[in-house]
Amino acid sequence: MIEAGKHGPENLFARATARPRAVMRGLALGTVALAAVWSHAAGAQGGPALPDPATTDPVKLGWMQGSPPPKDKTIRASDGSMLKFPQIRWSFNHMRELLPTRGVRHAETPSQLPSQPAELDGLAFRTMTGADMTWKEMLANTYTDSILVMHDGKVIYERYFGAAAPHRPHQAMSVTKSFVGTLAAMLAAQGKLDPQAPVTKYVPELKNSAYGDATVRDVMDMRIGVKYTENYADPTSSIWDYARAGGILPRPPGYKGPDNFAEFLAALPKEGPHGKDFAYKTSNAEVLAWIVRRAGGKSLAELLREQIWEPMGADDDAYFLMDPAGDESGGGGLNATLRDMARFGELMRNDGKIGDRQVIPASVVADIRNGGDREAFAAAGYKTLPGWSYRDMWWVTDNANKAFMARGIHGQSIYVDPAAKMVIVRFASHPIAANAANDPLTLPAFAAMAAHLMKQKP
Repeated sequence: MIEAGKHGPENLFARATARPRAVMRGLALGTVALAAVWSHAAGAQGGPALPDPATTDPVKLGWMQGSPPPKDKTIRASDGSMLKFPQIRWSFNHMRELLPTRGVRHAETPSQLPSQPAELDGLAFRTMTGADMTWKEMLANTYTDSILVMHDGKVIYERYFGAAAPHRPHQAMSVTKSFVGTLAAMLAAQGKLDPQAPVTKYVPELKNSAYGDATVRDVMDMRIGVKYTENYADPTSSIWDYARAGGILPRPPGYKGPDNFAEFLAALPKEGPHGKDFAYKTSNAEVLAWIVRRAGGKSLAELLREQIWEPMGADDDAYFLMDPAGDESGGGGLNATLRDMARFGELMRNDGKIGDRQVIPASVVADIRNGGDREAFAAAGYKTLPGWSYRDMWWVTDNANKAFMARGIHGQSIYVDPAAKMVIVRFASHPIAANAANDPLTLPAFAAMAAHLMKQKP
């Protein structure tokens, strides 16, 4: 779903702890439940108080075990408990049991993922804060649910923890956006979508909204002037309205707001010019998903299966969360298995090819790797991402290895490093939503893994 914006973790924690209690008491129960997690799990004044990861194991805690589970171990969408911490350590692996979904069928002939295990737990690196850490310690300290590392087309490392399992889809959050951006770029390469066209060419229903005078390219690169906020520390932020409209968050009694994503998007007013500074807002991804459905003439699930899932040889079904109108969430609703995410990462690493088959046009992958406008991106103020850029809903490091990344809150990631011939896929359920809490550990770990693999003999 959402990537925290313009501030580092210390500011996020400060915002969370500074929120007046009276305001919190006045919110609906569901919003309070979500705020407990998404306002960054702030502890006592002066800093975050994160629980020992070992004490939050969902299996050991007994979530949803028994027939029926005890009331104090039951997780539901209707009361917001599915998005509390530590319940998310179970629910992120079981979203189809909690909310409406639309499936993406696996390939008729799954592709193979050769395995060549390597001992990597002891790989040492230095975090952004200057602490020494091992790969294994990073996994625990970032509440990793599962992780897979591929090198030169082979699976060299794969681990599952807690409720995660090899054939169990995990909530991908905003990694979803990169799939939607890739589909949009593919439709453009096929001549079905014009990035320079106005949004209203495909979605005239948005003519009176902020998007009425925007281009598709503005949307694809998140350079939209729209009045929409995504501050998880603020229960009055637009993100809560978005979540209620999409059926993700429980609606309070007497709710009269938008009933689905389309109604929510059509009501968003303009704020500032388009095509200028980068501003990460999930409303843009939902607009792009709407455009993709219109340009492609099918649902997101059907397009994903036809364009990517079947031709790349996905081994398992994936699924999207749906809003009350039956539209998939393109901003954060995809759930898939670790191995199929790795297949997608490999596809992107190999210039869109699997074997001799070109699945994604090489020009699409090259455009993503080359990144977007760095100055526009810098305006967002990401302290953990200096020199990065954003293109087609992918995060681009612009480093020497030309690495690029799909990112989602609570620690979801697909990290592609072409120079190191490496793909890392990680699912997590960190108590802090913003990746500013993960980056100081995960990004140096990923870079250290790349450096280690580049030293290996072919």
